[in-house]
Amino acid sequence: MTKTASILRLNANDTDFRTQLDALLSRETDTGHDVQSLVANILEDVKQRGDAALCEYTQRFDGWDCTAEKMVISRQDMANAWGRVSEEDRQALTLATDRIRAYHERQLQQDWEFTDAQGLTLGQRITPMDKVGLYVPGGKAAYPSSVLMNAVPAHVAGVETIVMVVPTPAGDINDLVLAAAHISGVQLGFAVGGAQAVAALAYGTATIPAVDKIVGPGNKFVAAAKRQVFGTCGIDMIAGPSEIAIITDGGHPSWLAADFLSQAEHDEAAQSILVSTSAKLLDEVAKHIESHLKNLPREPIARRSVETHGALILADSLKQAAEIINIVAPEHLELAVDDPDALLPDIKHAGAIFLGHFVPEALGDYVAGPNHVLPTNRTARFSSPLGVYDFQKRSSVIRSTREGVKNIGPAAAHLAHREGLQAHALTLELRLGDDA
Repeated sequence: MTKTASILRLNANDTDFRTQLDALLSRETDTGHDVQSLVANILEDVKQRGDAALCEYTQRFDGWDCTAEKMVISRQDMANAWGRVSEEDRQALTLATDRIRAYHERQLQQDWEFTDAQGLTLGQRITPMDKVGLYVPGGKAAYPSSVLMNAVPAHVAGVETIVMVVPTPAGDINDLVLAAAHISGVQLGFAVGGAQAVAALAYGTATIPAVDKIVGPGNKFVAAAKRQVFGTCGIDMIAGPSEIAIITDGGHPSWLAADFLSQAEHDEAAQSILVSTSAKLLDEVAKHIESHLKNLPREPIARRSVETHGALILADSLKQAAEIINIVAPEHLELAVDDPDALLPDIKHAGAIFLGHFVPEALGDYVAGPNHVLPTNRTARFSSPLGVYDFQKRSSVIRSTREGVKNIGPAAAHLAHREGLQAHALTLELRLGDDA
């Protein structure tokens, strides 16, 4: 008998299905009190002692003799790495960069204003942030694609300074990461990671400048650190383990199984969910999952992910499948059906949606163009993918003539009095007086 991975099987029509689904989705986000407390101590230490604390933590966690000078990754270092990688690497990074830029240029917002009937001119100004920090994961794998997905939209938005931090276990710096930093225009990098790197970006040290916003995914310590520094600076989101959900009513079971595993190989805590209207297809996919697992270099990670957090769900219809997905609110969603456009209007909550049989999630991870920094852990219910808008700010603009303030000022003064704010009212009443 062929062994298959032990993956949870659910039926959407079972009376306790919603209870089972909620239990499946209630993954531990690994930012409990113990993690938060440890991270708080690291943040405060780096805030108080700067580079000295930063290097001590780097030596302890990454295992190399860190100094302020050694942690710096210069533009020349990035250019040298660009020269060392293969021509195929350079072509792939260039293609990805060009496509990511083209997509994100369409997200640029413009200033606008209008004059209303009362004589006030109202508007909005769009301005970029001055300085952002890019956190690039570098623990279990190196992710040059994350450099591109964060740095390119920041450049498109007009950010002046992009600072990259990347953990370097044993002091090894990945050339592909540096090459990606080179082509995407990162101005300055630092070979540090973890909560200590987030602290350095938030508070600044003698070597690392403080930034206005920190973007990019990381492990549970990075997520906890970003949560705690929010307010000192901005953050993009609290990123959790990766996720994929798939709706299918047919298709190639081997393809579907590979897609199911595409996020599982990231992390033991990643989640893969496949919803199908065919019980037979679910059986076939399960067999192919096992077959693919045996050939994956990261098989132990992927197997633990699918056996701990994965699920194959039987639904009566595609409409019911969509209802399930809207509860899941996944980071990545594949609509592996013959007519995905007919199903798309039923999808309300998903970070990125891949339509049809020929667009696996991995295409979006690297070269499609849309951003792969996406909301996880059901936050797609209220969050969006990273984009140019994350690196720009909106300012309200209000201009009024004498006639304008006379038209609407009395109402404002009345409301100010009602709130007990007489000085507010006075500013208006003086302008409404006969000697105005």
